[in-house]
Amino acid sequence: MASHQAAHLAPASQRVDLRLDAAIAVAVFAVSLGLLFAGDTDLGAHAGDVGVLGVVLAALASLPLVVRRLAPLPVFVVTGLASAAMFGLTGPAGPPVGPTIALYTVAATAGESRVGAQLTLGVVATMLVAHLTATGLAMGRFPGTQILLGAFLWGGAWLAGDRARLRMERMAALEERALRAEREAERERRLAAAEERMRIARDLHDSAGHAINVILVHAGLGRLRAERDLASAQTSFATIEEVARETVGEIDQLVRVLREDGSVQAGDVEPPPGVAALEGLVERHRAAGLAVTTSVRGDRRPLSPGVDQGAYRIVQEALTNAARHGDGSAQVDLAFSGSALELTVTNPLGPDASGGADGHGIVGMHERTALLGGSLEAAARDGCFEVRARLPLVNHRA
Repeated sequence: MASHQAAHLAPASQRVDLRLDAAIAVAVFAVSLGLLFAGDTDLGAHAGDVGVLGVVLAALASLPLVVRRLAPLPVFVVTGLASAAMFGLTGPAGPPVGPTIALYTVAATAGESRVGAQLTLGVVATMLVAHLTATGLAMGRFPGTQILLGAFLWGGAWLAGDRARLRMERMAALEERALRAEREAERERRLAAAEERMRIARDLHDSAGHAINVILVHAGLGRLRAERDLASAQTSFATIEEVARETVGEIDQLVRVLREDGSVQAGDVEPPPGVAALEGLVERHRAAGLAVTTSVRGDRRPLSPGVDQGAYRIVQEALTNAARHGDGSAQVDLAFSGSALELTVTNPLGPDASGGADGHGIVGMHERTALLGGSLEAAARDGCFEVRARLPLVNHRA
């Protein structure tokens, strides 16, 4: 959008510059005619002798300024030669106005090429010598005063133009820096949004997978117990209702955020529960028929949000895999060490010998662990499937 606006504004800006330069050229032409008619008595008998040639030379020394921004050096050469001829033939009063303005433009638009700079300085020196030679020939003597005035006038014009060029370069550099910062900010925003979408996708997978597994197990238990133990069947159905309601609410929140704003930001979605909620997670699996035992070693300590939530999701996914692919039991072990939280979930393998090692859940656990700067191993060993994760307690990404 910014580039489209810049492309739209560029022709308008060029038209304004062209009108301004046309006005400057006409004004310089009028001044040149005035100086030509006034004449300089020091330049001999031709001073103030204005004819068609003088008017033509005055026009050539001023009107090319209309295109001074398009071709600075050629305009300077044309106006300089015409002005030198005018000083040598007609003797105008005052300084060469047209070439001075053209020289300012040359200095203001000079490039950084060393060869180009040397060529420009050579042309400027040649034009100055041509002016002084023409003036000296018209006066019939050495133009000492004119040399000083010419050096002062054109030197000042060159310095003013060079200062203007440096100022424009600084402004362009500042604009480029601002645009670069804006692009970097946009890139960071997009990366943050992509990371948040990945987190939402992992949370959605974990939540839905866990809920479907619990609902499936409790539905089967309810069906089997409906005739023999109505109270137990009602408990299973109540668990199904509770899990379904919680999961639907969480999915609804995730989908609503994705629909309402394409630029998802961190914090738009409520974070999942952490390690403190693991007991409730374990009890739910126990109620579903999975014999889960837990152990905690080391001194509990506050965890960063990323580690806290990541640990919960890893245990949740591991228990879901254990319920789906194991033989009905699992062991959860949490160990708080000096620098990391180590968690291990082990379950005997069931008929499915893979233990779910090739599923999306294992991939999601690896991604979570990598984002937290930790490590994770998930593999079958000695008839059991083991998920072992190590999450650093000091985590700068969390």
